[in-house]
Amino acid sequence: MLRSPWTGPDPLLLASTSPTRRLLLESAALPVETAAPDVDERALEAECAGLSPPDLALVLARAKAESVAARHPGRIVIGADQVLDLDGTVFHKPADAQAARAQLARLSGRTHALHSAVVLAGAVQDAFVETARLTLRPLDERAIAAYVGCAGEARVRSSVGGYQLEGPGIHLFESVVGDHSTVLGLPLLPLLARLRGAGVLDF
Repeated sequence: MLRSPWTGPDPLLLASTSPTRRLLLESAALPVETAAPDVDERALEAECAGLSPPDLALVLARAKAESVAARHPGRIVIGADQVLDLDGTVFHKPADAQAARAQLARLSGRTHALHSAVVLAGAVQDAFVETARLTLRPLDERAIAAYVGCAGEARVRSSVGGYQLEGPGIHLFESVVGDHSTVLGLPLLPLLARLRGAGVLDF
């Protein structure tokens, strides 16, 4: 049986039900459990009107981490959130395929930022934001409709911007600048550095 580098007394507690974030942690050989945070993201966002997109991502990630940490004292809790920023405009997950097509049309041929915030709460306290910059190819209506038909409505509704880089969404892009795990919503390299600093990783 392979040995994990994790030395903490309990598994990491991810304040999210995101299968992508959980898989990222598991791929790094870390034991992880998940708990859904009790956070109304849109209401919190409305309260934070005027914040920059990176700061908004931090506020949302902190609310998630603290919500779960309050219910699980003594655990190391990871809260994460991602904000898509197109020239200061924040995008959310599209409500349906039509909304996804409209979002992709706005992103077409332009560069947007994905700000991925992580907050460690509970037994370890820390916070950071990493940003990736992604440029979509110029896409006409036919190309966008073809992509949405290929990806399917469930997939385009599951992520901000209407795409998943780890799936058929890769076809949409001209360039990506930034770490892949940042694009997926949980920047692993800085997270692992902080866990090493906290003394809960073996190497």
